[in-house]
Amino acid sequence: MTEGSFFSIDRLVEFGMGMTIAQQMIKTMNESMTHMHIPGAMNSIESPKQLFFYAMIEGKQAGPFSEQEITRLIGESKVSKETYIWMPSLSNWKMAEQIPEVLKLVALAPPPFNQK
Repeated sequence: MTEGSFFSIDRLVEFGMGMTIAQQMIKTMNESMTHMHIPGAMNSIESPKQLFFYAMIEGKQAGPFSEQEITRLIGESKVSKETYIWMPSLSNWKMAEQIPEVLKLVALAPPPFNQK
């Protein structure tokens, strides 16, 4: 083989090192993109954080409840707009009608079924 040939040992080592560096760069970029957060982006790269709530039900503090559980309690009329709710982002208990995260769940809850 002649020097400068594609198949020379120097070329093969150079190619191998280039591939290794490229793979490391791809790995680093993938890790960076997985942990990237873009404020205001509609398609968040990371999975949404699970919200949880505490509620005053029948005069007693209850919870924590997931969004699904609060939706079920709304459907069962155990949580209403006058129910006091607390979640980690709040400094004090507020009525459900004052908390956007709970209002969203009310809007998504199906109305009671009345068969006529």
